[in-house]
Amino acid sequence: MKDTIEIHRGYIPGAIGRVVELHGTYYHPYWHFGAFFEAKVAGELAEFIGRYDPQRDGFWIATVNGRVEGSITIDGIHAAHEGAHLRWFILSDALRGQGVGTRLLDAAVAFCRHNSYSRIYLWTFAGLHAARHLYEKAGFTLVDQHRGAQWGVEVTEQRFELPLV
Repeated sequence: MKDTIEIHRGYIPGAIGRVVELHGTYYHPYWHFGAFFEAKVAGELAEFIGRYDPQRDGFWIATVNGRVEGSITIDGIHAAHEGAHLRWFILSDALRGQGVGTRLLDAAVAFCRHNSYSRIYLWTFAGLHAARHLYEKAGFTLVDQHRGAQWGVEVTEQRFELPLV
């Protein structure tokens, strides 16, 4: 039986926990992000879903045979002044290299264009080469870089932006 990859827009049961799990299980072994990071993702994602407005915000989930294996979010609460915030972009090993990341990123950018947002920004850190490749392929550019520990471990934090107007 062939695996069925689907992209869903909006919350589906189990999505919050699984997106948090994907972050924790990916970033811990490779980057040594621990409980602080996982709790931060859990708290901020739960807060976002609690105020989710489908007209302003985007939340896309990639599933394989019904199991959550990836996500991307557009937090539009401050889009008018700061730009739309791209957050929680993650894929499990089961989906990496199959074009699903591009599909999720394209959906997020199209949503922002449809909403006439002036720009999209995201925070990441140096060393995530596959993600950076996707961002740059979509037109994002690096606009700021500095040492910081917003995720609980000191890394070279990077801000990417994509102007839309």
